[in-house]
Amino acid sequence: MKYAHSYLMTIQFLGFRFHGWQKQTNAKTVHEMIDKTLDFVFDDTQVYKTLGAGRTDAKVSASKYALQLFVKSSINEADFIADFNYNAPPDIRMLSVVKTSASFNIIQSSKYKEYHYYFSFGEKTHPFAAPFIVGLPEPLDVDLMMQGASLFSGVHFFHKYCTKPSEKTVFKREIDLCEIVENTVLQANFFPEKSYVLKVKGKGFLRYQIRLMMGVLFELGRGKVDLDFIKASLAEDNDRLHLPSIAPSSGLQLYDLDFED
Repeated sequence: MKYAHSYLMTIQFLGFRFHGWQKQTNAKTVHEMIDKTLDFVFDDTQVYKTLGAGRTDAKVSASKYALQLFVKSSINEADFIADFNYNAPPDIRMLSVVKTSASFNIIQSSKYKEYHYYFSFGEKTHPFAAPFIVGLPEPLDVDLMMQGASLFSGVHFFHKYCTKPSEKTVFKREIDLCEIVENTVLQANFFPEKSYVLKVKGKGFLRYQIRLMMGVLFELGRGKVDLDFIKASLAEDNDRLHLPSIAPSSGLQLYDLDFED
């Protein structure tokens, strides 16, 4: 079906109760809930289609996510945002909607993404913190982890940081920034007294890449691997077998997403 109008929507969502973005059988997903909300917003005469900017894993949240809305008839942007947020569940909120050109394609457009992974260590966290932060009970050498995170910046070969790649997967990728800093972004009175965030910025990421990076950094902090291990894992001649430690998904957040064009 040919749609006359296209809009770029930005939303944010808490992913803890969802099985990721993509629609699935017998599982609650963000995309499914978006379309159910739109069924309430639009009357029966409006025909629409939605397409997301990419997949997210189960329990992963987003401070800024984008999707493209195709509709048969034009919409009033301000009224549309108000109607959507009124009908959406409390863990999903629309931030903006703008009309796009006919040539805009959300999948093919080049995107910059910034991911955050929030964690703490040394004590079990408050149960209320579970949707936002991963708490490890054992001690971690966070200073060493900070050194390890910086090794991911630049151009590397990420064969070991991807699961189930296709034949066309490009493993040579560039990361613009990778650092661990003290968390001052997310704050709540039930958070640990001190927590940390891994910040990763780049254009494109592989399946489970951030969680595998965080997993090996946890292993580094536990003393089970060293900095040379991480350096070797990113070399062109790595063994191309993905690492076994995947960090839990609930600490991961798509913090920002912007289109290059």
